[in-house]
Amino acid sequence: MANQDVEEVWNLVEKIGFCMLATHEGQDIRSRPMAAYVDRKAHAIYFLTDVASHKDADIAANPNVNLAFADTSGQNYVSVSGTAEISNDREKIKELWGTPAKAWWESPEDPSIRILKIDPKDAHYWNSPGTAVSYIKMFAAAVSDSRPDMGDTGTVKL
Repeated sequence: MANQDVEEVWNLVEKIGFCMLATHEGQDIRSRPMAAYVDRKAHAIYFLTDVASHKDADIAANPNVNLAFADTSGQNYVSVSGTAEISNDREKIKELWGTPAKAWWESPEDPSIRILKIDPKDAHYWNSPGTAVSYIKMFAAAVSDSRPDMGDTGTVKL
């Protein structure tokens, strides 16, 4: 079952695509939305980031991060913990270049673009039957004084 759970996590991360990246900023935790690029073969989740962003300094001080993926329409969620590193891999930047990046930079040649690579350590996921079914199950449980079956959940080592 563990391999199936790992596949489920990777599938959800790829399907959802956008997440909130949480980093440590001193004693505080800060999150910001990011477009994820999943590479299962490399066992990595990549992002394009800007050299002037605060998250680069946060990661340099503490590379432990969390990625929170949420598909609210389908009620599917994944929380990935891992370590981050920043690089100036120009080939990887060109490889990942696409529509989300065009909102922030004019071209992959922009010298301020950096690669943020996350090495995922583990993940917790919640995969429910969907919003409408979930509400029906919660209502049925509330009137019957039982707990609803809200789908699959688990924690996996990545």
